[in-house]
Amino acid sequence: MGEPGYRRVVIKLSGEALAGPEGFGIHQPIVDRIADDLIACTKLGIELGVVVGGGNIFRGVDVSARGVARPTGDSMGMLATVMNCLVLEAAIEHRGVGARTLSALSMPAVCEHYNRPRALKHLSRKRVVFLAAGTGSPFFTTDTTAVLRAAELDAQAVLKATNVDGVYSADPKKDPKATRYDRISHQEAIEKNLKVMDSTAFALARENRMPIIVFSIREPGAIGAVLRGEGKATIVGQ
Repeated sequence: MGEPGYRRVVIKLSGEALAGPEGFGIHQPIVDRIADDLIACTKLGIELGVVVGGGNIFRGVDVSARGVARPTGDSMGMLATVMNCLVLEAAIEHRGVGARTLSALSMPAVCEHYNRPRALKHLSRKRVVFLAAGTGSPFFTTDTTAVLRAAELDAQAVLKATNVDGVYSADPKKDPKATRYDRISHQEAIEKNLKVMDSTAFALARENRMPIIVFSIREPGAIGAVLRGEGKATIVGQ
């Protein structure tokens, strides 16, 4: 078994991954499996920050297209990410491992407010830290949040968990000729307009020399495998 290449990372999970076969809401068996994967990573000695999207519950961009102001829609999407973080936190705590949800939007009756010292304190105590509510501002995606929080918390990499096993030149589900990259630079990802993350996230990662590792979350143990350098993934970096 390989040793993990990183000691602190931020993992970006899509909200859709939590929906499972239903395609909407929260599928508890998927939540339990991801919780087990995250706990297995902590047993490797890795400190974990986790950013979760909210697309399984609510997408601010979608509702904005129906006439709701974009800032309002994005705020509603941020609340969806808090719900996803809380359900994962509960699953991990149920297994006897420490976890905390820190929200960029202040909601003290629900969870702690995010700030850097607080997050670092929880990480140092080996708790899984869920970074909820995006950046706390509209017009920024949770992809950008993941890179921002990784830079703030001195993480060594961002792990982007998706439904495909890396970065492709086009959507492999739609284009059978799509080419898979083993490694690509941040600048190439921006220039090629690759959709695995938004250009703001790639640009921020480039400025902070932050590698992004893109892999599939479909198989149990996928997160740990990538951290040990054994899983199939694409590295976006310098």
